[in-house]
Amino acid sequence: MIELTRLDGIASEAAVLVAVMLDDHPPCGAPLEELEGLAETAGARVVGRLTQRRQAPDATTYIGKGKVEELKFVVGDADADVVIFDNDLSPGQGRNLEKTLGVKVLDRTELILDIFAGRARTYEARLAVELAQLEYSLPRLKRMWTHLSRQKKGIGLRGPGEKQLETDRRLVEHRIHDLRTELKAIHRRRAREVATRADLMTVSLVGYTNAGKSTLLNHVTGADVLTQDALFSTLDTRTRRWQLPGWGPVLLSDTVGFIRNLPHHLIASFQATLEEARQAHLLLHVADASHAAVLEQISAAYEVLEEIGLESKETILVLNKIDAMADRASLQGLLSRYPNAVPISARTGAGMGQLAAAVSEALSRTFLDVDVELAAGNGRLMAYLAAHGEVLSKQYRDSRVWIHCRIPQKVLGRIHRDQCVIRRHSDGAEADADGVAAMEGR
Repeated sequence: MIELTRLDGIASEAAVLVAVMLDDHPPCGAPLEELEGLAETAGARVVGRLTQRRQAPDATTYIGKGKVEELKFVVGDADADVVIFDNDLSPGQGRNLEKTLGVKVLDRTELILDIFAGRARTYEARLAVELAQLEYSLPRLKRMWTHLSRQKKGIGLRGPGEKQLETDRRLVEHRIHDLRTELKAIHRRRAREVATRADLMTVSLVGYTNAGKSTLLNHVTGADVLTQDALFSTLDTRTRRWQLPGWGPVLLSDTVGFIRNLPHHLIASFQATLEEARQAHLLLHVADASHAAVLEQISAAYEVLEEIGLESKETILVLNKIDAMADRASLQGLLSRYPNAVPISARTGAGMGQLAAAVSEALSRTFLDVDVELAAGNGRLMAYLAAHGEVLSKQYRDSRVWIHCRIPQKVLGRIHRDQCVIRRHSDGAEADADGVAAMEGR
């Protein structure tokens, strides 16, 4: 058997995967398929699998005494180094399982955190991952560090007999506070950076991990962002200029991928990274149409969007990887369920024209394409149009100037109509400017 090796040079560990399907949770395709992908991404070599259906988790070991004995046999027979659960374990459950099985036990959150730690490249991403890991580890210190129950002794350390566990817990809490403070500063700085791009419309790619967001970014912008057929290949936001046909330049941002049961620690830690999506005018929800669990992945992504407060933002569902679908009927089934979705292949370029048209239409819904006629000396109004809209052309005739621009309707309503004439560019009809508000100096 070939010995796999992790990217960091450490020989891969043999892993047994365990999934417990609870009655109050709907089934999500093959119960261990995604966990196996996560384990392999982390560098593990899967040597065994075990599944169980229960009404509720066992308070002591999550899977119950009988299943623990069966798992112990599987671990011994496969000579496994680690057991990975597709569920979140309490500190006590993990401790009890490790004591009985005699090997390391990880749950779903620990595995995802490990992957994020290995994928983080920028300073911001490393801070976010460290914060998530420490917040998760804090209640588990006793299990993780076996030396913590021993009292410190030695010269200069006599006195109240404070335990090492208490000292380490205090150090971890202090580090968590420092990380939160630093990430808040990064979040504020990122928000200011995003706000400075107000002169361009912004579109953000969101969706399940490995759905092809980075490939789509590369295809439409000509970027060379790293793409891999692996989970969480992108942890850092990347923004590129997209020359959108029929519209003009927009900014397109790639973001960290979502996943089913995404750990809350990670969502909180990656607030700065998600700022691009929060400030975007439009979201492109990219889904892998060829995946057997695409419906569950779409639902999981929408749940994460709701959790981070983006459920009300205008979103276009993009069904990617249609070139990898087994038959046309599967695609038609998805389109019947999501009639407004746009089917594409970021790899071959199929459907890109339809996607560009859909994005242009969505961005245009709150904008008006107008011609504004005003006095050539009214520099303040010209500057206002340039700052709040997109000036497409400008013509001077005697003492008048005609400006063809695309501008938000709410901004158009703030312009004094006695200083200019505003007409729709398409039909020449006078534009609607309800809610006119005075603009001083005009």
